[in-house]
Amino acid sequence: MTRRLYHDDAYARTFEADVVAHVAVADRPAIVLDRTAFYPEAGGQLGDRGTLAGFAVADTQETADGAIAHVIDRTAPPSGGAALPAIGSTVHGELDWARRRQHMAQHTAQHLLSGALLDRAQAATASARLGETALTIDVTRDRIPEAELAAAEALANDLIDDDLAIRAWFPDPGELANLKLRRDPKVSADIRVVAIGDFDFSPCGGTHCTRTSQLSTIRIIAAERYKGMTRVTFAAARRARAELFTRDQILRGLATQLSCSPGDVAIAIDKLRASATAAADQVTALRGQLAQAIANQLPGDGAVIATVPGDADLVRGVAAKLAAAGRDALLYSPEAVVLQRAAGSLLDCGALWKQLATLTGGRGGGRADRAEGRLAGTVDDWPALVARART
Repeated sequence: MTRRLYHDDAYARTFEADVVAHVAVADRPAIVLDRTAFYPEAGGQLGDRGTLAGFAVADTQETADGAIAHVIDRTAPPSGGAALPAIGSTVHGELDWARRRQHMAQHTAQHLLSGALLDRAQAATASARLGETALTIDVTRDRIPEAELAAAEALANDLIDDDLAIRAWFPDPGELANLKLRRDPKVSADIRVVAIGDFDFSPCGGTHCTRTSQLSTIRIIAAERYKGMTRVTFAAARRARAELFTRDQILRGLATQLSCSPGDVAIAIDKLRASATAAADQVTALRGQLAQAIANQLPGDGAVIATVPGDADLVRGVAAKLAAAGRDALLYSPEAVVLQRAAGSLLDCGALWKQLATLTGGRGGGRADRAEGRLAGTVDDWPALVARART
């Protein structure tokens, strides 16, 4: 097994180690060392990246026998034909520290938020995923009120402000038996515990911060039902700052466009929504008046076969007005064909539409009382086309 230097010092950024093997991980070359500061993907935390003997390490994975494989990125220098470091040679390793630092913070934040969700919402953590683009905790409760989520978030941030010490160690069996662990260990030996002050004790082999103040902040982004549970999406540390800064920029941009302060954006949007609803109601009323005026101007007493200028909604409105007045409506515009029969009429609109579509091509359909669609191309003589379709 590879000696895990991050258990001794999670803040070690560089190290020296001996190459003990070359292996393949998913058909990619990888190097196994006798010791490493690189964390392998496990417990929801992604594997570290960095450099090893000048090679770019694209991922770190644990093998079945407990060794840690440093997966080499063959697309990055000095991979162009260069051989991997020889077995037995000593190499220099260096972490992608910004990435590791964020991983440590979000892993500690997950422990803290999981403890807070259990304390304030009686929602135990079933699993967590600390991914490249999203941080999620699945808890064994299918609905959590917003007030309880807010209380859990507030508690987590209060504990951040309290600057609690964080300790990671391997307690002996007697000490372990006296610890109130938030969840059961997944292993039966060499159990490592991460303690956040006296608030949370969890078995964990991951990397963590040393004080809660290093998390900066925790923010719950969303909560949704997921497989009978609730999936809580959150942000922490640099991710939380980036999320909040981005939202602040969007809010300020909206405030500028709406000529108000950021705090009044919601009120301004409500006013816009009310104005838009009123305008839409007015447009609907005017469209109905226009449809009635067009229907009144169409000559004759029987079925109306006419071309109506306007969009599909206007053609539908005219057809409805004609049908209400007891007249079959066979109406055409380049935007839509609407066939609608009056009460007591024997016109089969669906069958007529099929004949029209057969003659000219088009898409649509309907029933005997009403059919609608759009014909291919432009119809120059609509009454003549209807006459052909009815023969």
